[in-house]
Amino acid sequence: MALVNIKIEGRDYQVDSSLTVLEACRKCGYEIPSLCAFNHGKCSRASCRVCLVEIKGARGLCASCVYPVNEGMEISISSQKAVEARRASVELILSNHEKNCLQCPKNGHCELLHVAEMVGAREGKYIGAMTPKTYDEVAPGIIRNTAKCILCGRCIERCKEAQGISILGFENRGFNTIVAPVQNRSFANVPCMQCGQCVNVCPVGALMEHSEIDKVDAAMKAGKKVIVQTAPAVRAAIAEEFGEKIGTPGTGKMVAALHRLGFFRVFDVNFGADLTIMEEGYELIHRIKNGGVLPQITSCSPGWINYMEYFYPEVIPNVSTCKSPHMMQGAITKTYFAKAHDIDPKDIFVVSIMPCTAKKFERQRPEMDQDVDAVLTTRELAKMIKRSGINWQKLPEEEFDQDLLGEYSGAGVIFGVTGGVMEAALRTAYFVLTGKEYDKIVFENVRGLEGVREAEIKELGIKVAIASGMKNASKLIQEVKEGKSPYAFIEIMGCPGGCINGGGQPYVLPSLLPNEDDDILDTYRQKRAAVLYSEDERQVIRQSHNNKDIQKLYKDFLGEPLSELSEELLHTHYNANREKYPEGK
Repeated sequence: MALVNIKIEGRDYQVDSSLTVLEACRKCGYEIPSLCAFNHGKCSRASCRVCLVEIKGARGLCASCVYPVNEGMEISISSQKAVEARRASVELILSNHEKNCLQCPKNGHCELLHVAEMVGAREGKYIGAMTPKTYDEVAPGIIRNTAKCILCGRCIERCKEAQGISILGFENRGFNTIVAPVQNRSFANVPCMQCGQCVNVCPVGALMEHSEIDKVDAAMKAGKKVIVQTAPAVRAAIAEEFGEKIGTPGTGKMVAALHRLGFFRVFDVNFGADLTIMEEGYELIHRIKNGGVLPQITSCSPGWINYMEYFYPEVIPNVSTCKSPHMMQGAITKTYFAKAHDIDPKDIFVVSIMPCTAKKFERQRPEMDQDVDAVLTTRELAKMIKRSGINWQKLPEEEFDQDLLGEYSGAGVIFGVTGGVMEAALRTAYFVLTGKEYDKIVFENVRGLEGVREAEIKELGIKVAIASGMKNASKLIQEVKEGKSPYAFIEIMGCPGGCINGGGQPYVLPSLLPNEDDDILDTYRQKRAAVLYSEDERQVIRQSHNNKDIQKLYKDFLGEPLSELSEELLHTHYNANREKYPEGK
């Protein structure tokens, strides 16, 4: 690492020569406001002009997010010229931004308000242009409101960087410029994955999840048996919504809050994850033993499934027919659980708490038989808890309900991190193929947060691969399409890092987390992943096939994995060139 000597506000510092001025200042303890930079302090557009600083010898003010440091550089953040320019930039942005802050879904997390306070900007100093506005709420997962858009370009970069599909871009020119899919089409009419990565980086409320809290409220008011089930990744992040540090486990308090919100039962989707492993693991073994289509590719991520149907329908035969864990669990809740408790399935309303906006689309797919009635993101659950007056810090630690669907294994927990589905499946596949448990429990060689990883499982004689984010996964998928893939099993997650980094998780933005680590964007996924791996280690049962409730489910109801009833309830199919999203909400 080459170091350079620089001065910031007259003080001497040594920093890495690869940094931008914005990155270097943040590392040295200075906070420069910025709206377009989000990726580790780097930015390819420098569009917001909020991070302007004065650099000795430079012609005019410099956008610190794109300006590289160099030896002997002298940087002034607080010069009158820089301060006034930053304030003017923010006031110009405010002039064309929809003002209803109290009704804004980003209220409390708005970076524009945070930056305006930092620079002392005033509303009303400039009069904004009459730009045409678009409110797109047709797609099930994401809402787009150009009245709030500040043209920072973050969403454009994120879609390109994470998924490689560039759904969004700048449309029109001059005062009529907006961020939109081509020709200002709805998200419903373009090949959008609905992953929500764009939502995660939007600094204002221009992109938000399609809230379904009202559906849950209506079901409770109607006297339905409202059963809630939470995804593994939710527990790794929910505490962040209540001021806790990233990496704080939230399982017990989350369950306590759900009990107090009045749900009929509070279940863990880890049960559904264990069930998925039984079906998906046996499906893989069946393919290996009977000359089936290989590699088998996981189907847990609805964002990946959307991408596959749009861009790689040729690999549908490779994709597991298993529904995702929460959809499986919804199906079992409305059949097995309902029958055991003599409840009419029509009186059951299943709510999934997910880290993912694409799950909102998934539940509406006609192939899913209305297994789940509403999907709330981690952020939506936090809103429900806050509006109910529940004090998170004073909540006790409580357990999930133990009622037929209550037990889960450590294998189910790690589904929320990239590589977790693979590892969980291998734990069970090893047992089925060898007749004994894997003595090390952990398959270390499939762990990690790199975008693409591969491993050879010598004990099973197979090669496997893991990818998260479609930009990373596309190479693996292309090999499958061309018949060149050397793998037996491939795990793909739509979001980089897996569900811990889903589009419905709490926002992780340095400007709103001044007390967190300087390198928070480098570490937050590791910290959330550590929560899940730690819970796996604490579980007495760490393999899906040893889950007693799963064993009872097969004994009393399903018969065996891949049985006729299992195929009917737990498996589905996917569509080449599928129809667009249903019109309307």
